[in-house]
Amino acid sequence: MRINLRGLVLALTVFSAIAATANALYASYRVQRDQLIANTLEANRVYAAKLAESAGGFLKAAQQQLAYSARHIADQMEAPELLTAEVMRVQQQTDHFNSVGVVRADGIILATSLNFRNFLGTRVDSPGSRGALQARQPLISKPYMSIAGNLLINVSHPIFSNEGRYQGYIAGTIYLRNESALQDLLGKHHYNDGSYLFVVDGDGRLIYHVDAARVGELVNSNPVVAAVIEGKAGAQRVVNTKGVDMLAGYAAEPISGWGMIAQRPAEVTLEPIHDLIWALIGYAAPLAIAFLLAIWWCARMISLPLSQLATNVEHQDVAVAMQRVQSVKAWYFEAERLKRAVIWSFTSLQEKIGKLNLASITDPLTGLRNRRGTQDAVDHLQASGTPFAVVALDIDHFKRVNDTFGHTKGDEVIQDMAQLMRDCSRPSDILCRNGGEEFLILLPGVGAKEAANVAERLRKHMAERQLKGVGGITVSAGVAQWPSSGPDVGQAFQAADAALYEAKQQGRNRVVTHAA
Repeated sequence: MRINLRGLVLALTVFSAIAATANALYASYRVQRDQLIANTLEANRVYAAKLAESAGGFLKAAQQQLAYSARHIADQMEAPELLTAEVMRVQQQTDHFNSVGVVRADGIILATSLNFRNFLGTRVDSPGSRGALQARQPLISKPYMSIAGNLLINVSHPIFSNEGRYQGYIAGTIYLRNESALQDLLGKHHYNDGSYLFVVDGDGRLIYHVDAARVGELVNSNPVVAAVIEGKAGAQRVVNTKGVDMLAGYAAEPISGWGMIAQRPAEVTLEPIHDLIWALIGYAAPLAIAFLLAIWWCARMISLPLSQLATNVEHQDVAVAMQRVQSVKAWYFEAERLKRAVIWSFTSLQEKIGKLNLASITDPLTGLRNRRGTQDAVDHLQASGTPFAVVALDIDHFKRVNDTFGHTKGDEVIQDMAQLMRDCSRPSDILCRNGGEEFLILLPGVGAKEAANVAERLRKHMAERQLKGVGGITVSAGVAQWPSSGPDVGQAFQAADAALYEAKQQGRNRVVTHAA
């Protein structure tokens, strides 16, 4: 017995309605799921960064406190009662340290907290003490087991006499498995939903964890830990060492080299969306039944715009698909609503693709083009046959800036250089960061002489600037022109690099033009 037309249409309508509902629910689930994950990852990244800043402030304050004491007792190393008084003052003034002590240059303990007085006069040979005596500079040790059997880190500052003679160091210890100020600072960030924070040192060893028994454990096999001990910051979904799917944000603390990781179980993050989907199903079911009863007699007219939408969405070219979707005559509300949703999805997709394309060719620190963006620009210039000049720039003695003032100041110098390049360039010029302190300017339709003038103007501006906290910075530049440097575009870049090298050899802070 064959099914009649009405039954066939009804069957197709029912099937289509069920399929459309399932598709909408799944799409909604995926969108909400991805949004929850993205928001949680970003929140954890920001949280880890803020905590790294707080920990940095804590350590900086601790070092400053020890530095003050080191200056105060520099001429009191032969007065045990004064050393003891200073140790007690440091211990009682703040809660930064679990214990405080003064150690002579030969490793003998001269003064210490009350609970360690029985160690006075003994030689301490712990890793923290050896490191402090060898470094003779402010130091935050790696975790180690003390002579009293405590797992701790040692924050020390050298003591020099007024004549500059090294006399020993003053140090404060921070316990890692017992109550401490660091535990108080980090322990406020624990939640009952499975979210927690942990901190690792530069070797990937736990120095703080909600499970105190795990402190001291090596966890560098975790990809998030591997990233943060390299000084990176970001967010990532990862399965931790216990096999739990986590959404982790991480940031590095530059003073100590510690890594802060804030994470939340993915299951907890996604739990609300499961309830939402079931609620949607519960609300949608009665309406779907009524809708099916109402549309069985006009299934063809209703299915026509839906069919057109489905057909047009399948087109591989997003622009063509969007144009075709806009041409669909959706004469009833649901079809028009679906049409708007499809158009919005296409628009959102195009925007995201555009942002991804821009991010792929842009240096995140400066906003200039990266290597890929540079190559795209060169390919375009070469394809159009447009001659262009190449200015290769390099910040002089940039490593000294990083080593002296820190990478944050180094980044500020790089950003200032990028802004100066913008100020000294035309809208048509192509500004690039080639990596590190190396920059490129591509000047379409410009000869080597004009390019050298541009480079010289930029060099003078940079030489005349005084950067806050850094002082004067100079740059060296090499100039070449394509195609006068050779038919191959690569020869122009090689010529510019050679000219830059010559500028550095001549003493830096100058512009050298490649002789074609």
